[in-house]
Amino acid sequence: MRENINESKKKLKMWENTRRNWYNYSRNPLSIIGLLVICIIILVTVFAPYVSPHPKSADKFIDFDEANRPPSSIHICGTDQYGRDVLTRIFFGYRYSLIMGIVVLAIVTPLGVLLGLTAGYFKDSWIETIIMRITDIFVAVPPLILALAVCSVLTPGLFHAMMAVCLMWWPWYTRMVYGISSSLKGEFFVQAAELTGASNLHILLREILPNCMAPILTKMSLDMGWVILIGASLSFVGLGVQPPTPDLGSMVAEGCKYLPDQWWISVFPAIAIMLVVLGFNLVGDGVRDMFGA
Repeated sequence: MRENINESKKKLKMWENTRRNWYNYSRNPLSIIGLLVICIIILVTVFAPYVSPHPKSADKFIDFDEANRPPSSIHICGTDQYGRDVLTRIFFGYRYSLIMGIVVLAIVTPLGVLLGLTAGYFKDSWIETIIMRITDIFVAVPPLILALAVCSVLTPGLFHAMMAVCLMWWPWYTRMVYGISSSLKGEFFVQAAELTGASNLHILLREILPNCMAPILTKMSLDMGWVILIGASLSFVGLGVQPPTPDLGSMVAEGCKYLPDQWWISVFPAIAIMLVVLGFNLVGDGVRDMFGA
């Protein structure tokens, strides 16, 4: 009976926390707008073959009779130099942008958090010295320059672009979590866990990490847009996703050759990049308000 009561109290507390977090998030109307924008983009990405006006344009489709058509009721965003529908390619291009952001954050967040926790907990030791000095080396190099250098050495493509962005992004999570964990090391609850004989792994994952989750989640939501922007930048200079695969950055680069006459070829993909980056930034602001981070 007592276990059922405790379980009910936990569920009630969880529901109250969820309601409070959503209230904090929804107080900013721009955060709601950003969430709607991201949800629409995700739905369009998932169901791109069904909602795209001309699905063939996502592949190696060529129709020179329809080339360089301005926006119209048939082609809402016009067509490119090969007669491919620009709106369709934007829908499919969002797939690679989201893949870039999800994969990069899925790699750099656990790596950076683990290194930051370890360095912060073992402060003033050789472990902290090694981790933080290596981190400082990577931080000292401008991130985009580092990514460009790595991609220029490797074969251009989505995989190598993701690896290059991962190489430049993990130090920022390490430094953030290092600052939080080093300040929490002297707190009473950590000292209490040490006195009870808890292992270092238990203290890192069960005591310190939960207190780092709010800033980590906030940074992840903000970084998603920036990772997509970096990926588009690499594709723009020819070091990311390669044509004819639809990618927003490469679409902008191809369209620049036809400015200002065929402006729609590059302007609409650029607007698509702006929308996804702006959407994730607005969501990140809402997450920051939600956790008070």
